[in-house]
Amino acid sequence: MTQAFTDTASTSQVFGDFIDILPLEHDSLELTFTPSSRPLKRRWKNNRLSAHFVADYFTNFLPVDEDNPSDQQRIKEANASVSYIANELLENAIKFNDDASNYKVKFGIHFLQQDTEVVVVIYTVNSVRSDGVDKLRDFIDELLASDPDELYVRQIEKSLEEDTKASGLGLLTMINDYTAKVGWKLDTVQTERPIVTVTTMSQVPV
Repeated sequence: MTQAFTDTASTSQVFGDFIDILPLEHDSLELTFTPSSRPLKRRWKNNRLSAHFVADYFTNFLPVDEDNPSDQQRIKEANASVSYIANELLENAIKFNDDASNYKVKFGIHFLQQDTEVVVVIYTVNSVRSDGVDKLRDFIDELLASDPDELYVRQIEKSLEEDTKASGLGLLTMINDYTAKVGWKLDTVQTERPIVTVTTMSQVPV
């Protein structure tokens, strides 16, 4: 994974594998959730529905022959990967969003064609509570400095010791089980009250 760097002009920080500018000529889809319409956390039951929707939408862009058995398996595996990653990212974005900021949560997917392979770029954008920014940075630093398999085991052991669900298991599963690359971008949005936003991105070849 790449090292973190700070862009002082835009007060942005980028960590891990992150595509700052996605090509406009490729197909994409983006959904927006408005906190003011009703509490986002009440929509958790719809997360999986949204994840399955983008996964089904995505499979239409795979360069495959749907009548070929091997291609059918590829579609099945790709659909499962996209559904899992999309659901995890969306759940985290809504769970950790600062609803008081009234900042919209964004959820998007891009399809980057590379010969016969498609790289799926899934991302979420949400605001972060002030007390959560340092925790997020600490977790990112630990993940980038650790072996993902070993960190997964440590997080499982931690959850058993503390009888709580350890953070980051979904992201570690993306990396370990789906060979995904993960990155983050922290931005400070200058409004009446400065808002810190985080874009979490996962890239997975299918």
